[in-house]
Amino acid sequence: MVNLDDKQLRQLQLIELEMLLEVDRICRKYQIKYVITGGTLLGAVRHKGFIPWDDDADVALLRDEYERFKIACKTDLDTSRFYFQDAWETEGYRWSYGKIRRKDTLYMRENQEHMPYEQGISIDIFPIDAIPENYIVRLFDTFHCCCIRKFLWSEVGRIDEKNFIKRAAYKLMSYVPRKKILDHYYRLIQKRKREKSLKVRTVLMPLSLKKGFGRLREWYAESAEYEFEGHKLYGTKEYDAFLKYVYGDYMEIPPVEKRKIHPASKIIL
Repeated sequence: MVNLDDKQLRQLQLIELEMLLEVDRICRKYQIKYVITGGTLLGAVRHKGFIPWDDDADVALLRDEYERFKIACKTDLDTSRFYFQDAWETEGYRWSYGKIRRKDTLYMRENQEHMPYEQGISIDIFPIDAIPENYIVRLFDTFHCCCIRKFLWSEVGRIDEKNFIKRAAYKLMSYVPRKKILDHYYRLIQKRKREKSLKVRTVLMPLSLKKGFGRLREWYAESAEYEFEGHKLYGTKEYDAFLKYVYGDYMEIPPVEKRKIHPASKIIL
């Protein structure tokens, strides 16, 4: 595992800031609604920028806005510096969300060295979909989403999983053609577009049972500007409710042992 010193981590954050500003530029030009989310929003509120030890950045868009953003990237993304990836744009890609990556960099995640696509330093672009209003239906839907996620992840799990039985299961699952999994995922997305529920989620990402497997649509639809590293980026207007939902007492600085980073085997800044 590569351990970045403080100077290298800051350099990584500034590369990610370039990509955040590129997303913001495109979205402002085409009036696409986006929000910074997760630790990126927390950093904006608590630190006016990156959380000092954070090594990633997250953006979220409701599904229609995400698809508009993808189209805009085809003509307006600065391809001299960046490239966009998602499961339909990038051969071999197995995540349910997209990424903007920086050219001429590398952030090789541990046990993903065999994946057949470029792995430059990136920020995550999460599409947000509706979920069923009925709670019982939502329980079954969550299990369904979990299964799709595991089949997609199997290509990594067959190497990364420590448990021998689970690793063997992932190896078997990895033989299912990626196209079949994506076709199934696509049909689920189309079904979600017909839902008008007040709660939403990144469909294939895990969410808590006790929190109802979903978040409020308004957290992604209504935004306000926040200072971030000397720039203005959009985040949810209801930042306090969102951050309490995700982190609890979000202004409390966590102890060192709870400051998580993403394990990487090789990094080129």
